[in-house]
Amino acid sequence: MKINKLAQRLQKDRPMTMVSIRIPDDVIDDLKRVAPMLGFSGYQALIKAYIGQGLRSDLERLEGGVELSALLESLRKKGVNDEIISSAMAEIHSSAHAA
Repeated sequence: MKINKLAQRLQKDRPMTMVSIRIPDDVIDDLKRVAPMLGFSGYQALIKAYIGQGLRSDLERLEGGVELSALLESLRKKGVNDEIISSAMAEIHSSAHAA
């Protein structure tokens, strides 16, 4: 996925659609327990991060953009949380549009 497209996806002011899914109670309990340990404000933010991670991974694999995916994974391994990565990507996107 190209950096501009990824930056667009990480903008917090994008239009949203309400989606309802059924998830087992024990999975929700685990998400609630794990979310704060990973630096997330709540379990819903963690679910979104998991979906985003899987989607980015599949898009990178399908579109051949392995380099950006490897960078993001490296940042995560070094302890950079998804909120900081999202903020940085939004900043890059803003800079690209300002130029």
